Amino acid sequence: MHVDRNYENIVIVGYGIAGMTAADTLRSHGYQGRLAIVGGEPHEPYSRPALSKAVLADVGTIEPQYLPASDHGARVFLGNRAVALDLKRSSITLDNGEHIDFDGLVIASGSSAKRFTDHPREFSVRSHDDALRLRTRLHDQPSVVILGGGPLGMEIASAARKIGCAVTLVHRGPPMASHLGPYLGSRCSEAARAQGVELIDGRVAEVCAPDSADGPITVCLESGQEVGGDVIVSTIGDAPEGDWLADSGLLTDGRLKVDTRGRVNEHIVAAGDIAWLPTADGHERQPLWTAAIEQAKTASLALLVGDEAPPLDFQSYFWTEQFGLTIRVSGDFPVHGEPEVVARGQKANPDALLLRWSGDAQSAAAAVGYRIAIPKLRKVATGDFLPS
Repeated sequence: MHVDRNYENIVIVGYGIAGMTAADTLRSHGYQGRLAIVGGEPHEPYSRPALSKAVLADVGTIEPQYLPASDHGARVFLGNRAVALDLKRSSITLDNGEHIDFDGLVIASGSSAKRFTDHPREFSVRSHDDALRLRTRLHDQPSVVILGGGPLGMEIASAARKIGCAVTLVHRGPPMASHLGPYLGSRCSEAARAQGVELIDGRVAEVCAPDSADGPITVCLESGQEVGGDVIVSTIGDAPEGDWLADSGLLTDGRLKVDTRGRVNEHIVAAGDIAWLPTADGHERQPLWTAAIEQAKTASLALLVGDEAPPLDFQSYFWTEQFGLTIRVSGDFPVHGEPEVVARGQKANPDALLLRWSGDAQSAAAAVGYRIAIPKLRKVATGDFLPS
C-alpha cells in the first residue's frame, strides 16, 4: 500500500495512545514529511488503564507507566493544549498563543472526566496527576463515596478498600452490569460486598459542599436518601475534548462524526474518545484503550491512502481487576443469559473460568482469573478455538 497524497506537514492533536499510534502508523506506511504532536499533559504517553488498576494502590513516589519510546521523530509540544482550529488557514492555535500549520490533521484529543462540582474534595481520575492527588488523599483513610459503578468506579473502590478506607458506591442498578451483563456484573457485586463495600442502588440528584471545612460532602439521591463522605470520587463518564473545535465547522450537534475509516473530511481524520463512529443506530463513541489503538491505525492510514485503507473492523477487548477478580472479555458486550463454561480451573487458579456466550445476536468470551492470550480469547468468542 503506497502513500498517494503528498503531505508535507501533518499535525496530531492528542498524545495519548491514539495519538502515539497514529504517529507510528504514519511513519510505518511511508510518511516522511514533518510531523508535530500536541500533548495537553506534561507527560510522554503512558498507560491510562493502569491508573485505577495499579497506581492508586502503590505507596511512595511513582512515575506514570510510560509506553515504550517511539522513533516517529515528531516535534512534540508537551503541556500545551489546542484551543482553536482555523480550517481556512489550516492552522492550530495552542494555549500559549503559538500557531501550527498543517496540510493533514489527526484529531485524537481524547476526553475529560465529568464532575458534579468543583469542590477540592470531589475527585475524578482521568490523568496520572488526578490519580496521584486521589491516592495521596486515600492514604489518610477517609470515608469515600464513589459515584458510578463502571470499571473505573469499581477499580477505585477496590483500591480504596485495600488501603483501608470505608467505601460506599452509588450506582443505578447492579455495578458493571451495563458493561459486562448481569452474569459477570453479579460476580463483581458479590466480590465488592465480600470486601466490605456498601453498594447503593440509586441515581444522584445533587452533590452538596460541606458547611464547614472538615464537614462531610453530602450526596443527595433522587429517592431522597443522603450519603455523606469525607471525599467523593466521581466516575460518571467522560466528555470528548472538543471545545477547541467549536468554531471549526467540523462538529455536528456538538459531535465529531467520522466515517468507517475515521475520516472527517479528505485531509482530517479522528480517533479515540473524541471520535463518533457510524453504527446501525447512528453514531457512537467507543471509549476503550484497544478501540483507540485500532481507530488510530485505520484513520491515519486513511489519511495517507484514502479508500485504499480498509474500514475499521476489529473485535473489542477489555479487562478489569477488582476485588481479587481479573476479568478479560472480548466480543459483543454486555451479554445476557447464562454462559457456556468452556474451561474450569488452572494450576495457578483452581477457581478460574473461561466462559462463552453465543447466539444470533451475540458472540463473546470472558476469562475470569483464567490465563489466556488475547488472540485465543478472541477466537473463543467466535468459536474458532476451544482449549483441550
